[in-house]
Amino acid sequence: MSETRTLLHHCLYFSANALARKITRLAEDEFKSTGLSPSHAFVLMLSNESPGIGPKQLSEHLHLAPSTVTRFIDTLVFKGLLQRESEGKTIKLFATAQGQKLQGPIRAAWKRLHQRYAAVLGLEAGDDLALRIDAANRLLERPSG
Repeated sequence: MSETRTLLHHCLYFSANALARKITRLAEDEFKSTGLSPSHAFVLMLSNESPGIGPKQLSEHLHLAPSTVTRFIDTLVFKGLLQRESEGKTIKLFATAQGQKLQGPIRAAWKRLHQRYAAVLGLEAGDDLALRIDAANRLLERPSG
C-alpha cells in the first residue's frame, strides 16, 4: 500500500485533481457572498470588463467547453445579470445594471480567495504555482504529434 500511495502523490493527475477539489471548496466558500458560483462569477466579471464579449472568447479565457459556457450564460441571463444581443450570427454579451453592481463583490471575493490560499502557501509560492499550472495547461493544450 505504501508504494501505491507514493505513486499517487507523484502522479500529476492525482495531485492536480486533489488540489482542484480543495481550491474549489475555498472558492465556493469565498464566492458564496456574491450569490454565484466561482465559474458564474468569472463569466460575469469578464462580461463586465469586456462589454460585447462573445461566448467563444469566454470559452477560450476560461478554458471551458462552449456548451458549459452557454449553460453559465443561460443562468446569468435568467438571473437578470447578463443580456445577449445578436448581430447576425454573432452573439454579444453585456452585463445588466444588476450584473455591473456585482463587479465589486466579485472582485472582493476573488481577492479573499487569493489571500486565503496565500496564507497557507505563501504569497510568492501561491502566485508561482498558479503561473506554473497555467503554463502547463497551455503546453498540454497544444496538439500532440
